[in-house]
Amino acid sequence: MIREGRVTVDGRPAHLGEKVDTATARVAIDGIPLPVNPELVYYLLYKPVGMVSTSSDPQGRPTVVGAVPGETRVYPVGRLDVDSEGLLLLTNDGDLTERLTHPRFGITKTYLVDVEGSVGNKALRRLTEGVELEDGPAHASSARVVRVEKTGTLLELSLGEGRKREIRRMMEAVGHPVRRLVRTAIGPLSDRRLQPGEWRKLLVLEVRSLYAAATEE
Repeated sequence: MIREGRVTVDGRPAHLGEKVDTATARVAIDGIPLPVNPELVYYLLYKPVGMVSTSSDPQGRPTVVGAVPGETRVYPVGRLDVDSEGLLLLTNDGDLTERLTHPRFGITKTYLVDVEGSVGNKALRRLTEGVELEDGPAHASSARVVRVEKTGTLLELSLGEGRKREIRRMMEAVGHPVRRLVRTAIGPLSDRRLQPGEWRKLLVLEVRSLYAAATEE
């Protein structure tokens, strides 16, 4: 890859045998950053219901920062409401955090949403075409029915935004209140093995996949 010119260091082509300072060098392969700084850490947490997406809580509730190792200070990338659950990334990588949270980079989050009632095609169209909320219009990138049950419907929604209680408010607007909400993926990143309260470190390839997905539109 170095001979082919695919590897860069601080924006210039790398050469064989070159040494870099891992604390400051910006190494990329095919234009995609490669995390080489040993001080950068990445945790994937399954946030359970009742845990808050902050580093501290005046009400004494458990926090996502307190759920992962405390050797290095990390911050949640985005948030999940206290009554929602699912995957949340925590890191001290500010560049990746910006890419995953700023709308211009086009990263979507995917959710399984259990709602009341039978959701029809009209409601699905409203979710993707746009629902007017008190803080402006909101829409899902995609919306589909996973399963219809006796008293409700299980949906899969993907959104590029992350406003406060956005999905819950959207579903209220179309007449189907949320009973349970689970985030299942952050861009290309998912893990069905994690149970509520469990966490793991990301692999280098997973970090690169997030950088690759977060390309500015």
